[in-house]
Amino acid sequence: MAGMFGSADETVSNAASKAAFKQNLNKVYTWYTGGFVTFVVVLAILEQMGLPRQWIGFIFLLATIGLYAGIGIMSRTNDAAEYYVAGRRVPAIYNGMATGADWMSAASFIGMAGTLYLTGYAGLAFIMGWTGGYCLVALFLAPYMRKFGQFTVPDFLGERYGGNLPRFIGIVAAILCSFTYVVAQIYGVGLITSRLTGVQFELGIFLGLGGILVCSFLGGMRAVTWTQVAQYIILIVAYMIPVVWLSVKQTSVPVPQAIYGFQLEKVTALEKKLSSDPKELEVREVFKQRSAALAEKLKNPDAALAADKAAAEKKVADLKAANGPAADIAAAEKALAALPKDAAAATKAWTAAKAGADSKSRPLNAMPAHSAQYAGDPNGDAAAQKAYDVSRRNFLALIFCLMVGTAALPHILMRYYTVPSVKEARESVSWSLFFIFLLYFTAPALAVLVKFEVFTLVVGTPFDQLPAWVASWAKVDPTLLSVTDVNKDGILQLNEMTIGGDIVVLATPEIGGLPYVISGLVAAGGLAAALSTADGLLLTIANALSHDLYYKMIDPNASTARRVALSKMLLLVVALAAAYVAAQKPADILFLVSAAFSFAAAAFFPALTLGIFWKRATGIAASLGMVAGLGVTFYYMVMTQPWLRGVFGVTSPVQLWWDIQPISAGLFGVPIGFAVIILVSLVTPAPSRKIQELVEFVRYPNLKAS
Repeated sequence: MAGMFGSADETVSNAASKAAFKQNLNKVYTWYTGGFVTFVVVLAILEQMGLPRQWIGFIFLLATIGLYAGIGIMSRTNDAAEYYVAGRRVPAIYNGMATGADWMSAASFIGMAGTLYLTGYAGLAFIMGWTGGYCLVALFLAPYMRKFGQFTVPDFLGERYGGNLPRFIGIVAAILCSFTYVVAQIYGVGLITSRLTGVQFELGIFLGLGGILVCSFLGGMRAVTWTQVAQYIILIVAYMIPVVWLSVKQTSVPVPQAIYGFQLEKVTALEKKLSSDPKELEVREVFKQRSAALAEKLKNPDAALAADKAAAEKKVADLKAANGPAADIAAAEKALAALPKDAAAATKAWTAAKAGADSKSRPLNAMPAHSAQYAGDPNGDAAAQKAYDVSRRNFLALIFCLMVGTAALPHILMRYYTVPSVKEARESVSWSLFFIFLLYFTAPALAVLVKFEVFTLVVGTPFDQLPAWVASWAKVDPTLLSVTDVNKDGILQLNEMTIGGDIVVLATPEIGGLPYVISGLVAAGGLAAALSTADGLLLTIANALSHDLYYKMIDPNASTARRVALSKMLLLVVALAAAYVAAQKPADILFLVSAAFSFAAAAFFPALTLGIFWKRATGIAASLGMVAGLGVTFYYMVMTQPWLRGVFGVTSPVQLWWDIQPISAGLFGVPIGFAVIILVSLVTPAPSRKIQELVEFVRYPNLKAS
């Protein structure tokens, strides 16, 4: 295997050696895939022989991270071309596989099927947006940027627009969107590692971080590339096995994509039944009463808090006076201590609790009907028509942001610098789409199959007979899964169950009744998805700082060894900073990822596309366009997104522009970026003749360099 990765001086100079290199890769990864399957089978046999679950989790964690670390050690390099772009010798099919892994982040692997489970049709915006984005990459960016021949996106901006200002703004934007994205990946690493091994979430983050760092720290893009190919194989196998099993279990057909519509019909029928079920109506009424009680408290928080404290103190005193059971006294004291400290804290807590009760008082646990296209009704009253229009508008806005953001993400565009030629860059995009399609075509089926399983085998079950996975996941994180007998009938109703989208995929093997080894396999797949994307993102940030900022702007005479060493040091610092932020659990995975797409779309897409297709675009115009687009996007998020409003202390009422949700903030930044670049370019001096000729050369494949 070591021979596959070669030395830093190795080059592929002709077709014969390219073919031999690719043949060697085929051989290595065929053996690797066979070995991985054998490893899973052996663990399954050991589980049947009594191997404890926790041991299986630790074995999966140590084996996969050890594998990635081993590839990193064998691929270590200090050569700049190898470290930054893997020597530009990665075959198209393998670059497509690596890009697929780079792309299959925690959001795709963990979050997407969960989002489809919770939101139904609306979740398809993620699939359409992300997949459509690769069409934009193939048509507008990847081949042309490969022909420019730089190492990074800020490097392209600096060369195309001729100056350090566009490069510097590109560095800032690349760090912002990549850091936002990598925090989400490291959050996913912590979640999966804690589930695999039972360790605390924060410790799980740093265990996973070790695997990320050994790989990208030692070998840069070369190590990351070959690790990502290995990770893709793990994650796609892990994703497919449970969903195929559920498909066979429910329909006897091993092709989940084919039976998706059939099962969706059953889910729709169950939704109608649950919406009018007397027990469900009873639970929803309890939550309505809770909401009304909280609304009364919020009218006068000071008096309500005083009354609550007095009642709690009296209960503790009465229990002690009557020599009540120690457990009851402890529970009463705990309830007293848990009361808000002051009126402000009470208002915050009660407002959140009221929002939760309002949600729980709605049919289907506040989930829309799975097959309903949009909220509201185009043929209903004025309110229903408005709800329909707003829902449709946000659906299209999200698709737009995800498409344009995909086409502009720096860590994805960097992957197309690693192939040998412009032709292979185009082929690589096609392979990327194919490998991504395998998972994306399956995610909607997974969501429907899991929902059918929950509706038929969990809802309506006595609490003392619930499947074991319910209790085990509730222990990992009650915010991800919890059940409460609200109406005290001893039977679980749908609205008594809180389930987070982030656990749908991870819990699928247990939901389907598969052996625990498959749960470990899925967790390892999710870990591979999060680690592979984190590797690419951390490398993007470190390279932006070491190559674009330090080498290109501060010390152009720095040696190759010094640049690579600085990149490694910065990689460590950025990774630790991202881990610290992720440990605070700042927001859900999907919002963090989507924010990164809006940032990338607004900052880069106008500057990159106009830089390639309009030779009149100027450097000052690109700089102002990037600042304007990113600034508007960031401003809208800060003013409308709850977590960011809290971070920046925004207290004014939320004012949505055209009712667009903050997840789609890039919708406003992208057109402003285009408008600013075009208008400023028209009133500023044209770029130099050299740059204009370079643009012509890049746009036309048959044009020779002058």
